[in-house]
Amino acid sequence: MLKALLRFVMKALFRVELQGDTAVFTNERTLIVANHESFLDGLLMGLMMPVDAVFVIHSQIAARPFFRFLLRFVPHLTVESTSPLAMKQIVKLVETGQPVVIFPEGRITKTGSLMKVYDGAAFVAARTGATVVPVRIDGAARSYFGRLAGIYPRKLFPKVTMTVLPRRAIPMPDLPSAKERRRRAGELMRHILLDMLVATRPQRTLFEAFLEGRSIFGAQYKLVEDIRLVEESYGSLLKMSLGLSRITGRLSQPGEIVGLLMPNAAPAMGLILALSIGRRVPALLNYTAGADGMRSACVAAGIKTVIASRNFVEKARLTATVAQLAEAGAIRIVYVEDFRAQITSADKLWLLWRMYFPAGAAVPQTPDDPAVVLFTSGSEGKPKGVVHSHNSLLSNVAQIRAVADFTPHDKFMMALPLFHSFGLTCGVLLPLVAGCKVFLYPSPLHYRIIPEIVYDRDCTVLFGTSTFLGNYGKYAHPYDFGRLRYVVAGAEKLSEEVRRLWIEKFGIRILEGYGVTECAPVVAVNVPMACKIGTVGQLLPGIEQVLEPVPGIDNGGALYVKGPNVMKGYLLYDQPGVIQPPAAKGAGWYATGDIVTIDDEGFVTIRGRIKRFAKIAGEMISLEVVEKNATDAAPGFAHAASTRSDAAKGEALVLFTTAPALTREQLLAAAKAAGSPELSVPRLIRHVAAIPLLGSGKTDYVTLKRMAEESAGDEGGKNSGNGESGERGQSTPSDPSAQSAATASA
Repeated sequence: MLKALLRFVMKALFRVELQGDTAVFTNERTLIVANHESFLDGLLMGLMMPVDAVFVIHSQIAARPFFRFLLRFVPHLTVESTSPLAMKQIVKLVETGQPVVIFPEGRITKTGSLMKVYDGAAFVAARTGATVVPVRIDGAARSYFGRLAGIYPRKLFPKVTMTVLPRRAIPMPDLPSAKERRRRAGELMRHILLDMLVATRPQRTLFEAFLEGRSIFGAQYKLVEDIRLVEESYGSLLKMSLGLSRITGRLSQPGEIVGLLMPNAAPAMGLILALSIGRRVPALLNYTAGADGMRSACVAAGIKTVIASRNFVEKARLTATVAQLAEAGAIRIVYVEDFRAQITSADKLWLLWRMYFPAGAAVPQTPDDPAVVLFTSGSEGKPKGVVHSHNSLLSNVAQIRAVADFTPHDKFMMALPLFHSFGLTCGVLLPLVAGCKVFLYPSPLHYRIIPEIVYDRDCTVLFGTSTFLGNYGKYAHPYDFGRLRYVVAGAEKLSEEVRRLWIEKFGIRILEGYGVTECAPVVAVNVPMACKIGTVGQLLPGIEQVLEPVPGIDNGGALYVKGPNVMKGYLLYDQPGVIQPPAAKGAGWYATGDIVTIDDEGFVTIRGRIKRFAKIAGEMISLEVVEKNATDAAPGFAHAASTRSDAAKGEALVLFTTAPALTREQLLAAAKAAGSPELSVPRLIRHVAAIPLLGSGKTDYVTLKRMAEESAGDEGGKNSGNGESGERGQSTPSDPSAQSAATASA
């Protein structure tokens, strides 16, 4: 009677909803595991689960008067976590056949993310062969019974959802010691819970996710800041996006792909949301690709209209490029500075109405509809449009949030351009959903300014490439990065020199990750809870992987991935506007093109691109090994390896380096010390003033390949000097140094 009354009260107050297949509780031995959000969790589980389970309760909790009263009505086992007999007690309980409930975190979350997972529950499951049933509790953390005060806004009676997931199993690990078996089992339990968090993510569009963030944090919550030093709130962003949606709605049709040529600034976020409201698809153009690159991107995506900032175009010296883009007449260029004059009285009345009822402004669409188009760098020819759905983008956000404890107390520093998938996901989408503040800066190349901004604006999270982070570290004062909690490197391999610089100068461990544009982009990342230097971390939850053997390569295989964050497909230059699913192992799979190894703990090590191996005299040589040997021989300089055709050996190595005195003898010594074969030592060394880079900060291997082929007439072993190659090597990402967001707003 009391249980029925309590169930009625909880359903009435918290609108508790139980989802999933409850038939999974029928196994003889069942271990129910759940995330721990609040002091209500045990009560919710006891009242709402369709089975009478025994709860494992910590003695300290059981001793509190309120819980001591409630536990009189609930079957439970009180254990002392420090007692060696605790696990034996739980094992015996599971073996009786009664369903048992355990919270593997052992304590209520204080971040909103998954906390440390104790290995006791996992070891019990492995020891008894019990079926593991994950249950996701969502919403209780934001009640006054949670521990997120001061981090997330709290509600008196938030809606609580409980989702039952399919059965899982934890086999006993085949390891030599009990300690190792227990630790490995605990890691498997952690991944079960992480997969649970991703699998139960809500299915929403970008605009719906934004509105939910506004609902959680409030319209006045300051979210984004740019070089105008004006903080935009959820409310001001909503007003901006709704207003822009009226104008863009008159410039395009539902479903149309619209190009964006904008700097890192709040108005760019507003335009992305505005186009999403009207079921238009923003295509973020890479303004460092030049006129040909942007024109090819527009052809592939079928873009008829490009929205740009006149101030940005002028200050970034893109006037001629934009003129070339529009000269054919097929592409219309419109400027946001002109939008204000186009706002009518009807628009103002509509905006006033929709500020109170914003959800009704959105054109109907589904989470699987196209949401954003990004473009590859064109390293294999013409740039390809990468089409992501609302679901794939927000899935990657959910995957990141599952492994990283980002909170509204964090402030991101994002200087990577938004046309870079890393910049879009972590600089726009993650803040919108998680309430993390972000400072958008228009250029990653301002190596002296960015550390100052990180210091002045109290940033706690910094994203960058190895190249950019290395330069920030050189120019920064040791105190500039004193508040940083996370420094994440992606897009290129983290150099040992940069890693060591940050440890020694700032006491900060750079967390290296791995991603591809086609996966929105993060695939794997090191986090404080699971980090191994030299790897790119473990695959994110919800991602499946297969390693395919590659002829000639013994150490590693070609990585194929499948997950909710994989793109819908490509837009190709020769088939404009038609989404082409990726050709891989089957539906949903994507071939990354990378050779990797994955160790027993799931940590991924990148061995190189499939296309970055050279076949010399029948042997497969990694170009990344060539570059590493060069770095060992001449640290502090930039190096990049390419190939050219060779009649005798098929291919020949060409090393481009900024080290003016680097010789083959030095490379031979470095290769010998590293255990690399002599075939990995280039005979042709070209000294350049700078290594050409793409706008993302990655090495421009297309340009290097062309330069290498041009060197075919050079004699092996001779250096090419500093002449023509030096001029070519000065190519760097276009530096929108004067990019101003001040007039980029509508």
